[in-house]
Amino acid sequence: QVQLVESGGGLVQIGDSLRLSCVTSGISFSTSRMAWFRQAPGKDRAFVAAISGSGISTGYDDSVKGRFTISRDNAKNTVYLQMDSLEPEDTGVYYCAVGGTVLGSYPYWGQGTQVIVSS
Repeated sequence: QVQLVESGGGLVQIGDSLRLSCVTSGISFSTSRMAWFRQAPGKDRAFVAAISGSGISTGYDDSVKGRFTISRDNAKNTVYLQMDSLEPEDTGVYYCAVGGTVLGSYPYWGQGTQVIVSS
């Protein structure tokens, strides 16, 4: 059974930092591409960042480049999202997801963790 459990969300001020974690089980973590998505109020879920199984390759949406960092610890089956210089536009529910065999597909998702950036 695949499980992804996010944590680390909360209410912060503009310019603050948060570190999200996603602990996984039931998958071959070290060979799985992982990603973070977010859903802002009233909007569709959107890609934030992704990381290869080895951790060598990463990719980011333009809106978070230079502010967010995705990383992983394969010994802990955990992927992280370090979020710095947070802005109100970063408010939303953040989800981690496991990449599928088809590039761009994500068959497994966590339940999400809420991030609110207050002005």
